[in-house]
Amino acid sequence: MPANNMISREQAEALIREQVVPEIFQKAATQSTFMGLARKLPNMTSKQTRIRVLDVLPVAYWVNGDTGFKQTTEQAWDNVYLTAAELAVIVPIPEAVLDDAEFDIMGEVTPRVIEAIGKRVDEAVIFDKNRPAEWDAGIIVRARQAGNNVANSSDLYAAILGENGVFNKVEEYGYAVNGVIASRGMRAKLRGLRDDNGQPIYNTTMQGATNYALDGAPMYFPANGSFDTDRAQLIAGDFSQAVFAIRQDITVKILDQGVIQDPSNGNIIYNLAQQDMIALRVVFRMGWALPNPATALDGDRLGCPFAYLAPSTPMTTQTVTFTVTTGSGGDTANVEGAIVDVNGARLKTNSSGVAVFNLPAGNYTATIKKKGYNTDTESITVASSAVTKSVSLTPAT
Repeated sequence: MPANNMISREQAEALIREQVVPEIFQKAATQSTFMGLARKLPNMTSKQTRIRVLDVLPVAYWVNGDTGFKQTTEQAWDNVYLTAAELAVIVPIPEAVLDDAEFDIMGEVTPRVIEAIGKRVDEAVIFDKNRPAEWDAGIIVRARQAGNNVANSSDLYAAILGENGVFNKVEEYGYAVNGVIASRGMRAKLRGLRDDNGQPIYNTTMQGATNYALDGAPMYFPANGSFDTDRAQLIAGDFSQAVFAIRQDITVKILDQGVIQDPSNGNIIYNLAQQDMIALRVVFRMGWALPNPATALDGDRLGCPFAYLAPSTPMTTQTVTFTVTTGSGGDTANVEGAIVDVNGARLKTNSSGVAVFNLPAGNYTATIKKKGYNTDTESITVASSAVTKSVSLTPAT
């Protein structure tokens, strides 16, 4: 924590000296785009909340003749967890600065801090940036493993709405696009797009969910600085499939006692009482999930209700190769059809027992399971090179 991380008299000088206008003109604080689009669940009553999702679909069989036997089938559920992660910040302010200020500094600081929280949420959930260890992989990473990434193309219409475009990637898994988010620079690229009848597919309206729509889907341009153009140009999906819950709503507390320490070395930076200072402390806790239940079009839950248009230079990822076998010594066999779940992103092993992920740098937890075998859990660290992981499943007893 830098020693100068405070609002100094110089930084607040515009509020202290004589004002030309009677109020401060600030843009309204922009909240989290993700939380505005995703489905909100009831508030969490503990650090972790469990959601039961359909994991195995039942199968119906034709009966052979009048006296044929009717067959049985199974249906199974899986657990998906929302785990609360905490966002917090402390803003120290000398009391003398507050006393001399002509305006309500605390009232001006608070919405900016709340906006910063919204930005952090969007970065972690959508782009996997600074993702808390308790959370699953972000939407972009999940979409990438499902093959829902579309390369940058000069034919923007085909890349977004064509047969193999972003919208179609979502639809192939049985979902419908009900929201699109993009960088503000994407607006200029979209204005000239027309459908086969010459009608614009990107338009503005005062009647829709937003002022903007892309092929009928509401479109949003995050203004909180969270959209990462190095990872995507445009993201489309069924936001009703993403859920979040709040463990602790944004709580603001003003402290006038205690000390503030540098977390890297424990040194005291400020002593609030001794230095006549106060500190604004803001805390927020929430969890989110992309349950991805089994559907008729995605029985193995390998898909993703989101897809994205990649930037000209795709996001840097490393291949993470899992090889799943069973047995020991010289008597081993490849395990085909095992589900490898890496922080919510799922792939199935091929006939060689292999599943290959493309992951950005970070720490991940992998769960490997197949009916008839004991589930295995592995920790994976991705840095600047490819990763290989051998997993041996033991038969269930």
